[in-house]
This record gives sequence, structure tokens and C-alpha cells, in this order.
Amino acid sequence: MPRKSILEVKVLDVQKRRIPNKHYVYIIKVIWSNGSTEVIYRRYSKFFDLQMQMLDKFPMEGGQKDPKQRIIPFLPGKILFRRSHIRDVAIKRLIPIDEYCKALIQLPPYISQCDEVLRFFETRPEDLNPPKEEPVGKKRSGFIQRTASFLLRGGDLAS
Repeated sequence: MPRKSILEVKVLDVQKRRIPNKHYVYIIKVIWSNGSTEVIYRRYSKFFDLQMQMLDKFPMEGGQKDPKQRIIPFLPGKILFRRSHIRDVAIKRLIPIDEYCKALIQLPPYISQCDEVLRFFETRPEDLNPPKEEPVGKKRSGFIQRTASFLLRGGDLAS
């Protein structure tokens, strides 16, 4: 049976995660040759790891000998930033990462369908049951929760 291949990739959005620590993941829709469509979640660091693997495995196509021969797309670079700008950076990278994914799967099959690329886009256990994005303003939602609990216990807000 032939191995399934990637037909289309679309980076849909970015999502904040808090476990194991605060970070952002890119929400990616993958359409496979067998007709299945899956949604996966990847951190920027995983894209960076994939890029390093590709450049190691395909030095000619990565332009190491002759930059004019490079066909492996460029990944938006790592950016040093203050904590308050993490979301801005993640959002600014969304379109370039989408373009990177699209360019990667358009490469000749010996690259676009290599084990590293297929494994990167395959569904992982953590993709199947992703955590919900936390609502903004946890203090407010805690207040709302306490108020609802107070009212359920017969409390009266008017008094």
C-alpha cells in the first residue's frame, strides 16, 4: 500500500498554551492524499527543528555549497523579545510560517514526502485532545464563578 502524502497545508491561527509553561502553538490544517483532513498544533521551535533536519539531510538543496541552488524555503528567524511581545511575534510569524509550509510541500517528492516532513505533519497524541484556550482575564472569570456559586447557594446580590 503506498504511503499517504500531503496534498495541502494551511496555518489557520495561533493559540496560547500554559502547560508546561506559557507558549504559543500554530493551528495547522493538513489534507492528506487518502482524503483525510487533520488539525495539528506545533510550536515555532518544532518548525525550527524541522528546518535544521532538512538542511542537514539536504545540504545541496539547502544552498550550503551554492546559495543559488537553494530550494528549501527559508523559515522566519528566531526573534529575541520581551515577554509582553510573545503574542505579537507569534501573530507576525503566522503568514510566513504558512508560506513556509506551502513551499515545503511543493518541493520535489524526495524532499516534500521524506520521513521528517511526513512525521512533522502527522497527528500526534497531543493533537487529538488539545487544551482549550484560556479565557482572557482569569480574575474576572473567577469572580463570575464565585458569583454564580453564591447565587446558586441562595445568595441575593440586591442586599
